[in-house]
Formats: sequence, C-alpha cells, structure tokens
Amino acid sequence: MGNTVTCCVSPDASPKPGRARGVLERADPYQVEVELEKTEPGPNLQHISDREFPDDLASQSNPSDHARASTIFLSKSQTDVREKRKSNHINHVSPGQLTKKYSSCSTIFLDDSTVSQPNLRSTIKCVTLAIYYHIKNRDSDRSLDIFDEKLHPLTREEVSDDYFKHDPDHKHIYRFVRTLFSAAQLTAECAIVTLVYLERLLTYAEIDICPSNWKRIVLGAILLASKVWDDQAVWNVDYCQILKDITVEDMNEMERHFLELLQFNINVPASVYAKYYFDLRSLADDNNLSFLLEPLSKERAQKLEAISRLCEDKYKDLSKAAMRRSISADNLVGIRRSNAIIS
Repeated sequence: MGNTVTCCVSPDASPKPGRARGVLERADPYQVEVELEKTEPGPNLQHISDREFPDDLASQSNPSDHARASTIFLSKSQTDVREKRKSNHINHVSPGQLTKKYSSCSTIFLDDSTVSQPNLRSTIKCVTLAIYYHIKNRDSDRSLDIFDEKLHPLTREEVSDDYFKHDPDHKHIYRFVRTLFSAAQLTAECAIVTLVYLERLLTYAEIDICPSNWKRIVLGAILLASKVWDDQAVWNVDYCQILKDITVEDMNEMERHFLELLQFNINVPASVYAKYYFDLRSLADDNNLSFLLEPLSKERAQKLEAISRLCEDKYKDLSKAAMRRSISADNLVGIRRSNAIIS
C-alpha cells in the first residue's frame, strides 16, 4: 500500500484506463533486444567504415603516408601553372606548334615509362622540378643546422654570405641530382622514393627546403632511398668519392639525423608510390615536360601481349591456389551434395 514501485511492477497492479484487466501485452522481442543493447556495458567496437579517413581528414594528412592525401609539390606547382595560363590568356599568347603526339586509328603512341619501370631521365626531370617548386613556393625559411650548407659545406669553395637569398633554378637542381644518380647508378624508382622521403621530412620536422639547405636535404633523401630501395645499396664512403670534399663522419651524422626526424618511418606503401608517380606525370604535363613517345611497333605489341598473358596466367594460378586452400577443410568431413529434383 502506497508503494509506487510495487504498484508499477506488480503483475496484479491496477491497469491503466482503457486497458482490460487480465489482457497481458506481449513485449516486442526486437524492442527488448534494443533496450538490452543500450544498457549492457561492453567494448565500443567501431565499424571499419567509421575508422577510415574522411575526405577532409585525408586531405590534411601527410601525403607521404596516406595515399588519399594530395602531394605537396603538385599543390605548390598549381599556383604557377594557373598564373601562366592566365597570363597567356590575357596576352593572347598562342600555344605555338603542338609537339605532343596523339594516337589515331592507324598509329598508337606509347612512352617507355610505367609505374613499375619508370624512365630514368624523365623521372629525374620531374622530381627535380618538384623540388624546384618546393623551394620557389615555400612558406618560410625554417631549417636545421645539420642541413645548413654554410655550417656543413659540401665543397671546399667558400659559401657566400648571401647564399640563402638566391633560389636555384631547375637546371641547377637537375645537374646536381643527375650527377649523383649517374655516379651511383641509381634507378628511377629510387628517385620517386627520394621525393617521398623529402616531403615526409618537411612534414615531420616542420621545416622548409630553401637555398641554404636544399642540397643536403636532397643528398640525405637520396642516401636513405638508395639503401631502402636498391638491393645493392651505395655505401656512405662511395658518396664521398662522388662529392670529394665531404667526410664520412658528416654523411653518417646527416643520415642519423634524417632517420630521427623521420621517426624511423621509412615505409613507402605501394599506393603512395603509385600516387607520387602519377602526380609526377601530371606535373610533367602541366609544365610541357612530355615523355618521349614512340609509335607502337609489331615487336613491342607482341612483347606487351606476352607480358599480359604471363601476368594473367600467374593470377590464375594464385586464385586456384587460394581456392584450393579455402576448401581443404571440407575434405576432412566430406562435401554433402543434395540430389537435384527435376520436375
């Protein structure tokens, strides 16, 4: 008497107006399960789609780590590309003679650069152009002493006092990188990984590549990329033979600082590598650095067909092996098949 809790919970409690006594209302099982899910304590497991990067978050992520984030060099180059197109439109500058070749029904033009086997000369040109835009359109001149060429010179020539005021042109950067790649016999894939490490360094260490440090940053990125990518890596002492006036101790110290600034993250996913390759091709198209195109010959077409057939057979064998492993447990129990009934 007078206990409201007992009155509400007891099965003999007075029914509400409009409800007949003795008629029991059956609870909805789905509603009960929902109520239990809300009240039961447990680990809050997030769905895999919720754990993926949203578009706004991926755009702010480090492009050297996430394939969905746009590369820094391509965004920095777009400013100059837009200004150049605007200037040509205002001044009515004609594009001149078209040098790019286009395929037709009778002739197909292809270049010899692919994502798995890039062209060395074209790739180095594109990578050095990306470095050039990094220097030209930098936000500030943040740097570290280990990369300062005044404190750690690469040659015995005296560095001028205004060395930090003059931006290097594309040809100067290309000659420096081409000399290292030719002497060390590095591959085109190593050049792409070099650019990945360079942008990762700028993001992790929060520094800028500028006239005072670009040579040592590029040298450190090439040194690390050659050791990670190539099977027969070039030793630090070998770079001392290329750059006569640098010491092994200086190379070792720069490599150690480079790794520490990268937080020892030297992993380059295949998706990130492919993104940098295709962004470099887009950079080449925007700056009229066309890859060498040649007509597709009969011999090359047969070679491409043979490679495609080989890859197709390889994937078929892998799929058969995977299917064989998936049904191996059924052999222990036996596969039950029901007889078909044809009416």
